[in-house]
Amino acid sequence: MADSDSSIVDTSVDSRDQISKDSKLDFSEDEEKLVNVMYNLVGERWDLIAGRIPGRTADEIEKYWSSKSSSSE
Repeated sequence: MADSDSSIVDTSVDSRDQISKDSKLDFSEDEEKLVNVMYNLVGERWDLIAGRIPGRTADEIEKYWSSKSSSSE
């Protein structure tokens, strides 16, 4: 039985990485507006901004902001 357990491969890490890479740029129009407003109020305090957007992490918002800023330069 131990042999069969060792053959199980966990691919959940790969799928989570792919989801987080894809979702970082998939912000709704409302989320984009809120990020802009909050950024103007509190600056780069990503945790505070993420607290106002359900389901978003500070890391996702920071990556979104960085990609948006770098594409406009």
